[in-house]
Amino acid sequence: MTDKKVRNKIVGVKNLSFLKPAVPKRTLLFIAAAVWTFAGGMLMFKGYKMLDINSHLLWLKLIVVLAAGIAFYLKVFSKLSMKHTLRILNMKEAYPCMFSFFNFRSYLIMVFMISMGITLRTTGWVPFGTLSFVYLMMSVPLLFSSFRFYYTGIYYKQFIIQTVSDK
Repeated sequence: MTDKKVRNKIVGVKNLSFLKPAVPKRTLLFIAAAVWTFAGGMLMFKGYKMLDINSHLLWLKLIVVLAAGIAFYLKVFSKLSMKHTLRILNMKEAYPCMFSFFNFRSYLIMVFMISMGITLRTTGWVPFGTLSFVYLMMSVPLLFSSFRFYYTGIYYKQFIIQTVSDK
């Protein structure tokens, strides 16, 4: 046995590689889309459940929520989803880990946001009527961002050709 084979056998590097849940980049885009759709759908569902249907001028409040959600998408989430999409397209590995649709920092932000949402809902610090609008507003940019991942996944070959020609 060569030195390299002995070292790999002792360290177990090659033996553990089968544990990595690797997927093609295109699949990673669809996983990201599904996660963002799930998060947006969950917020929309929870926001709707907390919504007071008999509220005065409900339709006007919902229009404001939609407008605020779109503005938040354009200011923050559009750039964020583009950054993650480009990061996935430019990954060196052909089969990255299925959890790499987010970077570590984004996972931390996600954990913080989920924890904050649960805390606000369970403690009652914010009235459900107000919290429902926050949930509904946040669902809009999450769902819009998921469309970018779906679109990039569907037209993956064109994006790969464009990414390669840009380099």
